[in-house]
Amino acid sequence: MNSETVSKKKISIAIAVVIVMQILVLAGEYLGAVYPLWVGQEVKLKTVPIDPRSMFRGNYARLNYAISQVFVTDQTIHLKPRFGEIIYVSLKENEEGIHELSGASFNKPKSGLYIRGRVNDRWVTGNKYRVKYGIEAFFAPKEKALALEKDLRGGGVAVVQIASNGKPALKDVIPKS
Repeated sequence: MNSETVSKKKISIAIAVVIVMQILVLAGEYLGAVYPLWVGQEVKLKTVPIDPRSMFRGNYARLNYAISQVFVTDQTIHLKPRFGEIIYVSLKENEEGIHELSGASFNKPKSGLYIRGRVNDRWVTGNKYRVKYGIEAFFAPKEKALALEKDLRGGGVAVVQIASNGKPALKDVIPKS
């Protein structure tokens, strides 16, 4: 074997490894997104009306939740949380079957139903934090997204699957009757 054949073989192996790694990363992202839909517990969360228009993101209805603003009384936090810091919001079901905020902490709860979100520091005041859960947009065909946008002005209910680690996935949105 000459050195040119060996170097071509090494380059071919390197290219194959890069391609396999890219496929594994994409598969990991996909599996992470659908994991809550496969194993999660279904909950219903109250949506709050918000202007859902965007020319750049396509056909979707933008959602805001009653649990998107949380007050944290966790005394272990001495510094202002950083943008994107993980926060755990405990949920309890009310008599209407809607899950509501029952507490929030920067420490993972040992038991009970909770949803994992991230602090959005643009809305932090005192111990009140704006939280994003990654379920703030519901994509739909154009006609359904436009109708849903109109119907959600009076509020609605989001059907969300929450995995045991708190990761949510948006399953459906139901306008308020």
